[in-house]
Amino acid sequence: MNKKHTNMKKITISILALFAFAFANGQAKEGQVSKGKWLIEANTGFGRNVGTTAIYFSSSDGITSYNIGAEGGFFIKDNLALKLGLGYGEIDGVGEPIAYKIGAKYYLKTMIPIEISYNGVGFGDADANPTFIGAQVGYAVFFGKNVSIEPGIRYNMATHKQYYDNSLQFNIGFALHF
Repeated sequence: MNKKHTNMKKITISILALFAFAFANGQAKEGQVSKGKWLIEANTGFGRNVGTTAIYFSSSDGITSYNIGAEGGFFIKDNLALKLGLGYGEIDGVGEPIAYKIGAKYYLKTMIPIEISYNGVGFGDADANPTFIGAQVGYAVFFGKNVSIEPGIRYNMATHKQYYDNSLQFNIGFALHF
């Protein structure tokens, strides 16, 4: 074997070992998802952002939009939190839509967050306001007692299909646990 191939093999094995270590040690072990605990979360949204409490900025075809938001939750039993979220944003400088979310988040085996929620945006004519039923799944990596990073995928099903389409989003969540 040549030296370049050996070095590449060492780098690959090191990266795999790092991921295995993160997987083994990145699970909730200190009661972060226990009954009576609190959760504060901010998400980044990639893809079509709809009725979101995520943080994002987008500029396409001369239209600029942004949103800033956060979510909070309370664990009513081990691994199960009820959540509320609020967000604020603008679309091309017009309107001031307020996004909202209410839902539940369950941590399967304390490391796989599964969320079901109702989310929407309030602006203009109430009949045309977008609302969605969303489902999300991801993986939680815990860093110490109070911080987790949760990449995930979310599907939003539009409740007003005459105005809006279903959408798929990729998220990276940053959570604080108290």
